[in-house]
Amino acid sequence: MSHTLTIRLDRTLADWLEREAARTGVPQGRIIRNELERARKARGARPFMRLAGTVDRAKDLSARKGFSRG
Repeated sequence: MSHTLTIRLDRTLADWLEREAARTGVPQGRIIRNELERARKARGARPFMRLAGTVDRAKDLSARKGFSRG
């Protein structure tokens, strides 16, 4: 069940993690696991967001007459 992972953090992120662990009393490893789990769940919750920003057309996409704002 256990898998060890070694990561390098920049000073800003390492400082935040230290402060967060001290503030909450939660070990740094648990904070990281919780955040990874939250990111994993969030990704599956909105799969359509992978398409965000890919449409490159006019804002009014309607091709039917009478529905355009032009």
